[in-house]
Amino acid sequence: MLKLSPNSLVLLPALAKISCEPNWRWQKREKPMPNYDLFYVWSGQGWLELNDKTYEIGKGSCFLFRPGDHPTATHNPQKPLVLTYIHFDVTEPVEIIPKSYRVLQETVEFEHLLSRYVRMFLIKTYAAEEEARLILKLLLIHLLREDYGQPPEKKASNHLTETIHEIANYIRQHPGMQHRVEDLARRANLSPRYFAIKFKELTGMSVQQFLIRSRIERAQHLLMHTGMNVTEVADALGYRDIFFFSRQFKQYTGKSPSEVR
Repeated sequence: MLKLSPNSLVLLPALAKISCEPNWRWQKREKPMPNYDLFYVWSGQGWLELNDKTYEIGKGSCFLFRPGDHPTATHNPQKPLVLTYIHFDVTEPVEIIPKSYRVLQETVEFEHLLSRYVRMFLIKTYAAEEEARLILKLLLIHLLREDYGQPPEKKASNHLTETIHEIANYIRQHPGMQHRVEDLARRANLSPRYFAIKFKELTGMSVQQFLIRSRIERAQHLLMHTGMNVTEVADALGYRDIFFFSRQFKQYTGKSPSEVR
């Protein structure tokens, strides 16, 4: 469905967001499902059987039923299901189809699209069908990305990489602050030890080395472009000993601060 034109999506009137009654059951159909049905659980607890397999369902459970499926479902009356279903069909041959079931971990964007799709028809918005086809295509892309994109461990790895680089950028932007590993690790929701290991792995430097380099690079800029003197630059970057600043500056640049200025 990745390459389907939105115009090939046939919007069907069977769509809603509903809160199921305590005695709700979805009985097995006499005839197989004639079209596609996007089925998403907002909250509650239930059980759904599809193709001889039973799934326990709750928030984030998402199915894409296909023509020929015979799903059945029930729920816990104490925790009734709130769900959205959207029936649709296609007029083009379909190559890649989202998997029948997944549990979405990041639900905010998906739920926003579902709500907007249903609202299009409830309030009879101008050009509703045209926009609804685009939204439905986005929903299908979301499922395909969830199914065939990066595996969960890769996503987690990418998230950690982004977090470490965001913190490295934060250090660059605030080189004069007294950054402690414990405080930076807290920003990343990591232990100080693990944060220090991953920081060095991803930046090639320890936190302390990175901080010193950031300070010296900022010092070079201030000395060359602002007219600040050596004492003012040292003070602005958190150095209380101008001789220590000069020694560290020369160690990293090969020149004394006065030579650069």
